[in-house]
Formats: sequence, C-alpha cells, structure tokens
Amino acid sequence: MPPMNSILEPGMLVRHPGRPDWGIGQVQSVIGARITANFREAGKVVIDGARIELMPVYES
Repeated sequence: MPPMNSILEPGMLVRHPGRPDWGIGQVQSVIGARITANFREAGKVVIDGARIELMPVYES
C-alpha cells in the first residue's frame, strides 16, 4: 500500500488524484488495501489502495 494510504482512518477527508471532479471524500473503512470512501460528487467508491494513493485533505 502506498505510504499515504497507510495513515488513512475512517472519518478522514481525502481526494482521488486522478478524479478531481469527485470532490472531497470521507473514508468509510480501510480493510487491507481496500479503501471505501464517500465522495461528494461520486458517492460511495471502493478504491484499490495498492494502485491508487489517496491524498489526505486537511480543512477546518
């Protein structure tokens, strides 16, 4: 799993680097390399964390 994905926890906000049109997503679960996130514009998406490195978003 890419380094940034290893820090992801449920509740964290993320962006998909290849799909900026999805907006910000909230991590729902991380099971092994499988990350489920709910994105504002795409809904619930399951990401293969071994292939895609989600980028944490730090907003207030």
